[in-house]
Amino acid sequence: MRKLRKLGIFTLSTGLSIGILAPSVSAASPGNENDSNVQIQMAQSEKVVSKSELIKKFRDLFPQFTFLTDNDLHMGTGYQYPNDDTVRYDLSFHKKINGKYTHGTIGFIGDQLEIERFYYEPANAEDALFPAKITKVKAEEVAKAFLKKFPDSNGYQLDTSITDFFPGNQLLTEPIRYTFFFVKTENKVPISDQSIQITVLGNGEVTDFYRNSGSSGSPSYDDVSKVLSANEVIAKIKENLSVNLQYSIDTDFQTGEKRVNLIYQPAIHVAGIHALSGEWQTMNGFSPELPKEKKIEHIVSQPIGSKQTHYSLEEAKAFAENLLKIDSDEIKLRIESIDETKNYNGQEVISISYMYEYSNGGTGTNLELDKNTGEIIQYHDLRREVLEENGEDKKAGQAISSEEALNQAVKYLKQYSPSYLHNYSMPVGENYYDEDRETYHFSFPRVVNGILVNGEQISVSIGADGSLLGLDVSYSNIQNWPSAEKVISKDQANTKFFEQLSLDLNYTREGHSNKYNHYHLVYTPEYNNNSFSYLNAYTGEWNHSIENNQQTVSHPWAEKELNYLIQAGIIDVKDAKTFDANAKVTKGAALKVIMKSLTRFYDVYPGQKNTSQSFENIKSDHPLYQVVERAVTLGLLKKEGTTFNLDEHLTKEELAVWYIRILGLEQAAKNQGIYQLPFDDAKDIKNENIGYIALAHSLGILTTSDNKFNPKQEVSYADLAVSTIPLAHEAYKKGIEFNIY
Repeated sequence: MRKLRKLGIFTLSTGLSIGILAPSVSAASPGNENDSNVQIQMAQSEKVVSKSELIKKFRDLFPQFTFLTDNDLHMGTGYQYPNDDTVRYDLSFHKKINGKYTHGTIGFIGDQLEIERFYYEPANAEDALFPAKITKVKAEEVAKAFLKKFPDSNGYQLDTSITDFFPGNQLLTEPIRYTFFFVKTENKVPISDQSIQITVLGNGEVTDFYRNSGSSGSPSYDDVSKVLSANEVIAKIKENLSVNLQYSIDTDFQTGEKRVNLIYQPAIHVAGIHALSGEWQTMNGFSPELPKEKKIEHIVSQPIGSKQTHYSLEEAKAFAENLLKIDSDEIKLRIESIDETKNYNGQEVISISYMYEYSNGGTGTNLELDKNTGEIIQYHDLRREVLEENGEDKKAGQAISSEEALNQAVKYLKQYSPSYLHNYSMPVGENYYDEDRETYHFSFPRVVNGILVNGEQISVSIGADGSLLGLDVSYSNIQNWPSAEKVISKDQANTKFFEQLSLDLNYTREGHSNKYNHYHLVYTPEYNNNSFSYLNAYTGEWNHSIENNQQTVSHPWAEKELNYLIQAGIIDVKDAKTFDANAKVTKGAALKVIMKSLTRFYDVYPGQKNTSQSFENIKSDHPLYQVVERAVTLGLLKKEGTTFNLDEHLTKEELAVWYIRILGLEQAAKNQGIYQLPFDDAKDIKNENIGYIALAHSLGILTTSDNKFNPKQEVSYADLAVSTIPLAHEAYKKGIEFNIY
């Protein structure tokens, strides 16, 4: 998977900065890894690197891996990233220990073979499951101790401003991971692109490490003693910047529900202000002039009717073959699959999976077309990267101008996605040219009721030769948009922003390639002490686009378990003050907690299909449909009858049956004649459930009170929280993987 890293990292970084994210996958044939001293000639260097050198570097930093022999470690061929001459190497391992597999990779960079990254999945990490062996405070000490193994560690400081965001629920069968971010400093000022990320498991093991080294060589730095005063820069910002009213769409990743808000945000986004010269930091570098805010101008004044109202799969295949064809005798296009589905925005699309195959591997991704019209929804041109990978890349030569590239972008939009264009404006911000990749990037924002929609746009990438390199239409089919009649005034919003304006000083490079070897001091504006703050246009209150508003509850004997399940996204709590942990749960609510404890739900993702219906009363549009179908698939629920009562309360006896089924022990439980129940209320248990309860009790998943099992007792949220923890531990020990595809 070496080429996955090579292409994937570049594609990801481009996608995050520009707003175009086209996931791609690659595969490559492995190199010769049998010889313990495989030698690889580094590009543009006479240095020869051997496997033994890499092993020594690895063992010096990670002496605890005594269970790995040199033969367990496999060396990959050297590789480079696009526009980066630095050569990187890998060691990897995959080994079975006491019946369980462990695996990991170690990445080395440059002539000094410094460790750039490390990933390790231990064979057994039960002591890292909740409740973890160590706390986050102790894990931070472990991370700092590990950091000290590096010679320049004194120059790093813990960065608490970064949020380790996880969209979805975490599993009780997965180890607790504490991730810490450290940023390097110069003259006590953080350097924006030089950082270290360290992850510590709940058992105290370091399992992930990544170092972003920034500029190679010996970079130069601005003189921190010459910075402008913060008050002077704040005054400049207040004089030149203002806020605009915008629509913002929030998506609940658990339910897929979209909610539209009216917010105020800065009208023109500038990355910062040069702390020495006072110039504005724009997308295309530093400028003495602030980019002008452009008026909203629709791409087309009237809707353009689509040429078709239903697009067949045969037409989609023919279109894809023509669009994706590649001019090479050594590289072949293969259409892998064509499927009708819904994308992350709920649009009905035709998803075309394709691959460019060549002698030592292949690279592929997906093309999305509107199911009805055949218009492009998402497209990323991989051909240039594939040709470059195979030594057939061609430079564009003299780049067309930004204006010419914009005209080309509009031309392609009218050709490939015409019916959407009346909903979008011409770019209102600054256009960006990626000099390294010779690519122009344009963002056409969506407009509703004359108001820009934050986060929904058409993104277009144009090559320096005028070719189309990417097109992505972000569109949510929302019917009700809030009225702007009762929002606070723009002047009031400006005042609130400026009252909470502060500055963050960093060292920043103008570009990301190695030719940019100087770090500028830049003041970055922050509002309400958060880079992601925005103002609610109705209330004037501050909110954040990335928040961690974890609810916490109290309980006499299940508080820790309840709060962990809430934090992990397993139990949904709207208001901690009104949440009753002793409330008796319905079977539907209990199923949701159990399934989310053991299997991950994203609920909104491409390719999800409703292919079955186990019960007549739980159709595909039911909010618990996926939960119920998953429970049936995993054997927890049986198709006994045509309906299932989700609103009925769950008893402890029924819960025991569910738990034993999910652990795959039902066959053993059915032999009830071999079990004896030492409970005072054993007579209250149904004969057919004796084995289930005996097993659940012996495994410590469900316990007794005063030597009574209380089989008819209705289960509460607190009961569920306490019992799902040992259930998850038992599943982990047995190596049960609840994979759903």
